[in-house]
Amino acid sequence: MSDRPIAAVDRRTLWLIAALSGAAGLGYEMVWTRLLGVALGTEMYAVLGVVAGLFGGLALGGVLLSGRVARSPQPARLYAALELVIAVWGLVCVVLLPALAQTLPAWLGRVPNDLTLGVLTFLLPAIALLPATVAMGGTLAALARCLEGDEGSRPAVAGVYAANTFGAVVGTVLTVAVLFAQVGLRGTLIVLALCNVTAACLAMRLRVPTWPVTTSARPNAGLRLARDRTTLFATGLLGVAVEVLIMRAAAQFLSDTIYTFAGLLAAYLLGSALGGAIRQRVPLIASARTRAALLSLTALTVLLTLAGIAPLAQWAMARGLVDPLSELSVAALLFLPCAMAMGALFADLLEDWRLCHGDLGRAAGINALGAAVAPLAAAFILIPGIGTMAALAWVGAAYLTLLPWRRDAALMALPAALCAAVLILRPIDLPLGLPPGGRQVASIEGPMVSASVVDDAGGARYLEVNGHFRMGGTSSERSDFRQALLPLLLHPAPQQALYLGVGTGATLSGALRYPNLDVRGIEISAEVVELLRYFNVPGRPEPTPHVSVADARRYVAADTARYDVIVADNFHPALEGSGSLYTLEHFRSVKQRLRPTGVFCQWLPLYQLDPHSLQDLVRTYLAVFPQASAWLAHFSIRMPMLALCAHPNDAPLGLAQIETTLANPALQRVVQPLELDTPLAVAGSYLGDAAALRRFAGAGALNSDDHPVIALNGAANIAALTAPPQVQLLALIHTLQTPTTTPLVVEGVTPERLTAYWRARDRFLEAGAAIVGDPRGRALIDAATPGLLAAIGESGEFDPAYRPLLAMADALASNDPSAARALLTQMISAAPARPEAAQRLRQLGDESGTRQGEKRIR
Repeated sequence: MSDRPIAAVDRRTLWLIAALSGAAGLGYEMVWTRLLGVALGTEMYAVLGVVAGLFGGLALGGVLLSGRVARSPQPARLYAALELVIAVWGLVCVVLLPALAQTLPAWLGRVPNDLTLGVLTFLLPAIALLPATVAMGGTLAALARCLEGDEGSRPAVAGVYAANTFGAVVGTVLTVAVLFAQVGLRGTLIVLALCNVTAACLAMRLRVPTWPVTTSARPNAGLRLARDRTTLFATGLLGVAVEVLIMRAAAQFLSDTIYTFAGLLAAYLLGSALGGAIRQRVPLIASARTRAALLSLTALTVLLTLAGIAPLAQWAMARGLVDPLSELSVAALLFLPCAMAMGALFADLLEDWRLCHGDLGRAAGINALGAAVAPLAAAFILIPGIGTMAALAWVGAAYLTLLPWRRDAALMALPAALCAAVLILRPIDLPLGLPPGGRQVASIEGPMVSASVVDDAGGARYLEVNGHFRMGGTSSERSDFRQALLPLLLHPAPQQALYLGVGTGATLSGALRYPNLDVRGIEISAEVVELLRYFNVPGRPEPTPHVSVADARRYVAADTARYDVIVADNFHPALEGSGSLYTLEHFRSVKQRLRPTGVFCQWLPLYQLDPHSLQDLVRTYLAVFPQASAWLAHFSIRMPMLALCAHPNDAPLGLAQIETTLANPALQRVVQPLELDTPLAVAGSYLGDAAALRRFAGAGALNSDDHPVIALNGAANIAALTAPPQVQLLALIHTLQTPTTTPLVVEGVTPERLTAYWRARDRFLEAGAAIVGDPRGRALIDAATPGLLAAIGESGEFDPAYRPLLAMADALASNDPSAARALLTQMISAAPARPEAAQRLRQLGDESGTRQGEKRIR
């Protein structure tokens, strides 16, 4: 090997290698998090377990490999060997992690105890990823060893760290935005392994001299070593705690999709890379004064970021930022200042350690150990204990405790100390985003979710998760009851039912009203279950004893029971984790849990889905349940909801025994208020059979664990929230309005009556969609009457149109009797078989004659 300084071309190649290594490392983190999240379940700390396991492996690798790196006469070849180890284990994970996802739920059970789940959640990622993460722990030290002594007084370590972190930024973005969609998660692992192999090949071609290990003997070396270890550990812990806390705060006002997380992580890494690069370029020696300045700057930027979160949240919510680029700009404002300070501080600490102790890998390992502890401390101590915003203030202030005891250090820390005092004594809260006149009734901030109960000005109460996602409320209770009971009515005699997702408990309460039915509910969020008591009303069954706090995906996979009916709630498809409940693998698990004549109902929120995602979901459902049919929850255009229903035996779904089922007096008392009390009313919710759904879905991708197309379409599904809710519904109805290949068999209803009822329903929905604005009183009557009359003209049995017309006639009778008589006359003409309008008309005539007689007497 040549003893000359490293050539410029080799130095640039080394930085390219560092960037490739960083890109692969963060790409692995994104893939591992998703695949292990499926294996462990998406409970409160599945993702945190992956992060902790990753940093734990890095810490172990840094400590175990540090001496080997420092003594290596050929650090470039050692680095190449480490990259090949990472590549090999990356390829092993292509098989290992999906296998864990299939086998682990059965071993864990439906609802494992907290200790078992907690230990396994944090041990499994550490063990499963150990070979790769340990090797990663030695790569930074090996790269820095290649440059050691070559740059004179300039901090070489900072340059390697900056290049590696810049690569991590690119890896994070490309993995989520490109690779996941193009090659899937397992294909992404293969691409990342190729990046490791490329880095190894480039490293083997490097011509670098061997530099002796440099250590400087200083007085009080023992005290200095202990202080440096403490500072490295503490900055690792505090830095990742800041990352977790800011991400948690951002989830309260950003869209919380897969792109939100990737954008926040990319901004954090970019800031760290810029900080390291600046520290590499600034000709400052690593000294106590430099460290004090960087610690003070880091504390100040964290605290100023905290002070700016609330106004930034108000600005973002007012503009409804949903696209990834807009969210990335918010992420940059949140992370760049403090992450740059943290990156410069970490680079300085590494350079100082190299000069003083020489064992760079051990330094990186100590820092990674602190980072491994941070997610646990933030999620299970700080957030539940004092809240996200208060925790961020204390973490920012904690940087100041690492300052050396010097007068100049105290002066540097003064601005940050004053800022910390103000923010701790007068804590800042995130804006609640309450409706005008609304108030927050209760709130719980848990490790991964913030849940709150809100009353609006009209007296309606709703559940809100993470500050801006509504999960049902009292105003939608009737619809929730219909969602609970319609799937039960599709089964002739249900005895056991499982409901995935509880929300406010209304759906589960509706199911508990069904006679002689054993009901179980699954809810992932303990915070949501805790708030169920705020939605209990007199006469409504109490759902809490029937609810298990568990991940629905793992619960179904681990369960051994068989059910007559399984109902999956309308999970918001854009939210991180929700997409896994719409996957091919999950639907297959559900199919195994059904009895042969059972019914699986998957509710889909049409107002939260863009057209492509809806097609993907329908296509995925049909791949498992080829004889599925489509049903509506209600005939409202405000929040339309679609149900996909099917038997596991691939027989077409029908209502051949519905008249017999509805003859039960106890059931009649339950379904009559919901207008599900006749065979025609139940069958009226039917939209189309499997052939019609197949034509609608067309050809395309399936949503699976490997190709999470629903999660990747999260930004479009968030944008769908601002679209008129009726657009998707009407487009679906028009698409499915074709003759069915398998007619729906309904006991007690002729095909002619049923077809007429469906035509009336479609006219009714079209009439509602045609109403512009929000008319009230007489304006609403004038706008709605033509469409309602057209609906009952198709079928006089269509009560959702007939009854509102009667109510309108009653309202007109007191102020404008002639208009009321005209409306009733039109109703008689449109639906002559129904007697109610004629009776009202006779009553109106009698009342008019009575009033005229009273006038004459007076």
